[in-house]
Amino acid sequence: MPPQSLPAKPNKLYFFYGHRKPSQNRPSVRGGLFSNRKTLNSKHNSNPQFNQSPKCDLQKWDPDSPQSLSIPPTKTQPEKFFSVAQNLSPIARYIVDSFRKHKIWGPALIADINKLRRVTPKLVAEVLKVQADPIVSAKFFHWAGKQKGYRHDFASYNAFAYCLNRTNQFRAADQVPELMHNQGKPPSEKQFEILIRMHSDANRGLRVYYVYEKMKKFGVKPRVFLYNRIMDALVKTGHLDLALSVYEDFKEEGLMEETVTFMILLKGLCKGGRIDQVLELLSRMRESLCKPDVFAYTAMVRVLVARSNLDGCLKVWEEMTRDQVEPDVMAYATLVMGLCNGRCVEKAYELFKEMKEKGCLIDRGIYGSLIEAFVAEGKIGLACDLLKDLVYSGYRADLLIYSSLIEGLCNLNQVDKAHKLFQATVQDGLQPNFKTVNPMLVSYTVLKRMDDFCNVLLRMQDLGFDIVDNLSGFFSFMVRNEDRIVMALEVFEDLKLKGYCSVSIYNILMEALHKIGEVNKALSLFQELKASEFEPDSSTYSNAIKCFAEVGDMQEACTCYNKIKEMASVPFIDAYYSLVKGLCKIGEIDAAMMLIRDCLANVTSGPLEFKYTLTLLHVCKSNDAEKVIEVIDEMMQLGCPPDDIIYSAIISGMCKHGTLEEARKVFSNMRERKLLTEANLIVYDEKLIEHMKKKTADLVLSGLNFFGLESKLKAKGCTLLPT
Repeated sequence: MPPQSLPAKPNKLYFFYGHRKPSQNRPSVRGGLFSNRKTLNSKHNSNPQFNQSPKCDLQKWDPDSPQSLSIPPTKTQPEKFFSVAQNLSPIARYIVDSFRKHKIWGPALIADINKLRRVTPKLVAEVLKVQADPIVSAKFFHWAGKQKGYRHDFASYNAFAYCLNRTNQFRAADQVPELMHNQGKPPSEKQFEILIRMHSDANRGLRVYYVYEKMKKFGVKPRVFLYNRIMDALVKTGHLDLALSVYEDFKEEGLMEETVTFMILLKGLCKGGRIDQVLELLSRMRESLCKPDVFAYTAMVRVLVARSNLDGCLKVWEEMTRDQVEPDVMAYATLVMGLCNGRCVEKAYELFKEMKEKGCLIDRGIYGSLIEAFVAEGKIGLACDLLKDLVYSGYRADLLIYSSLIEGLCNLNQVDKAHKLFQATVQDGLQPNFKTVNPMLVSYTVLKRMDDFCNVLLRMQDLGFDIVDNLSGFFSFMVRNEDRIVMALEVFEDLKLKGYCSVSIYNILMEALHKIGEVNKALSLFQELKASEFEPDSSTYSNAIKCFAEVGDMQEACTCYNKIKEMASVPFIDAYYSLVKGLCKIGEIDAAMMLIRDCLANVTSGPLEFKYTLTLLHVCKSNDAEKVIEVIDEMMQLGCPPDDIIYSAIISGMCKHGTLEEARKVFSNMRERKLLTEANLIVYDEKLIEHMKKKTADLVLSGLNFFGLESKLKAKGCTLLPT
C-alpha cells in the first residue's frame, strides 16, 4: 500500500491580504486594508419562515391585485443622498453633502468648501453630474472658475450643460458655448452635439435649429451624422421647411448624403404630402448613392398611409415597380390595409390577387381588411368568397370578420344567412358579443319576428351574457334613427312581458320620445317606471324635467329637481336649461337665477345663456342701458340671440340694482332692432312692473322685521302682512 501524501498546508491568511475566520463579534474583511467591510453571519436564521421564499402560483396570480399595483415607497432625502454618494469620490461627496446641508449658496456654504485646498475640473464635473439645484450648480461652477490658475475643461462645461438641461433650464444651457468662448475655450462640435441631442430627445425642434444657427455663427461645421440628427429632429417636430433649408446648407458644404439622410427627408416629405419633391429626391438618391430598397419604400408607404394620402402611396408604389424592387409581404400588407381603409377596395383586391399569384404568405389581417371593405361597399358575395379562401388557407376567422359579415348580410335583409353565420361563430369556439348580434336583433325588429328575436336573446343568455344590461346598447342603436323610435317602443312593450326591462332602457326611450316631440308618451313611461319595482335615477328625473317643462307643469318639474338633489346628484345641462326657461316664462325669475348659479357651480361648461346671465346681472349694477346693450350685441356676435332667460336676467338685474326706465330703454332698443315683437314688449314690461312690486314688497317686509314693527301691526289688526 503506497504511503498517503500529506495534505497541503494552507497559507496563513492575514488581515491585510485576505479575510479572517468570521465570528459573531468580528466581521470578516474581504480584500485589502482599505476595502469596504461586510458582516457575514455564519449562523443561519433560527426562524425558518424568514428563510423560505414565498411560492408564486402563476395560475392564481392577478396582475390587478393591490400587491401587484403597489407603488414602492419613495426614498427620503437622506436616502437619496447616500444612494448617490456611493459612487462619488470622498471630496466630491464632501461637496455634495455641503450642498445638501446648506441648501442655498451663501457665506456658510462658501466657507465650508473653502476648506478644500483646490477643486479640479474633474471634481467639478463629478459634482455637477449629480447636482439637482441649477442655482447652486451655477454658483459653484463660477466659484470654481475663480480659483487661481484654474481653467474649466470640456468635461466640466459638458457636465454644466447637462445639469442645466436636467433641471429644465435648457435656455441657459444653450448659452454655455458663449460662456466657453468668453473664457478662452472655443466650443467644439461635441458641445453643440450635446445641446442638439438634449433638444432632440425633448422634441424641441426650434431649439435644435437655434443651436444649429449658433454653430454657424461660431464657424463650427457639423459632420454628416450631426446634420442627420438636426434634420431628423426638425422633421419629427413638424418643421419640414427648416429641415430642407438645413439640407441646402448640407449640399453647399459639399458633403455626400448617406442612406439615413435620404430616408429622413423622404419620410418628412411624405408626411407633408409633397409627392413631387419625394420623386425628385428619389431620382437624386439613385444618381448619387443607390436605389432605395424595399424597406425604404415600405417606410414611405407607411407614412403616407398614416396620412391617408392614397394617391401618394400609389405613386411611390409605381416608383418601386420602376426600380424593379420586389415588394415583400410587409409592403403589400401596408398598402392593402391602407387602401381598404381609404375605400379603394378594388385596387386593394388587385394587389391581393397579385400576392396570390406570387405565392406570398397572406396575413389574416389582410383578409380581415378586405372583408370589412367589401362589406362596407355592399359586396357581400366577394366578402364571403374571401372568408372561404381564408379558411382554405388554414386560417381561422376571428370575431371581427364574423361580425362584419353578419352586419353586411343583415343590411341586405338576409338575416337567415346571418343567423347561420352566427351559429358557425359559436361552433368555432368564439365568444360573440352584442355587437355581433345587434344587426340581427335590428333586422328581426324591422321584420317583426319577435320569436326569433327572443331566441337570439336566449342563446346569448346561454353563453353567459347579462341580457338586461346589454339590451340598453340595442335600444341606444335603435333610437339613433328617429324612424325607429316608435318601433323600439313596441319591442320594449313585448320585452316587458318577459321581464327584460331596466331603468336605463326607460331613460333611453324617454329621451328619444322627447326628442321627436312625443312628450306625453315619455311622461307615461315615467309614471309607469315610478309605479314599478324599479327606482328612478337622476337621468330619469332629468328627462322628466324636460318633459314637464315642455308641457308647462313647472310644479312637477321642480319636484323632480328636488328629487335629484336628494340623491346628491346633478341634473343634465339641458334639464337645467328647460327648467330655467320654464320658470322665466311663468315669472319665477328669482328661482331661475338661483338655478343658473347652481348649474354653473356644478357643471364644467354650462350654456352660453347662463354665462351671459351672470354678466348681465353684474353690468346692471351700473344702471346703464348702453352697457347692457353692448353685452347683448356681444352675445349675438357669438350666435346666441336673446331669449326669455336673457330678458329675465335684465329684469332681475335692473329691479335689484337699477331703475325701470333703464330696463325699458333696453327693451325699446330690442323692439327697434326687431328682436322683440310688440306683444312680447308688452309682456316683458308687465313682468318688469310685477317683479319690481315683489322686490319693493320684500324690502318693506325686511324693514318691518328689522325694526320689530311686524308684530305690532298684526296686534292692531293689520291683515296685509303674510302669516
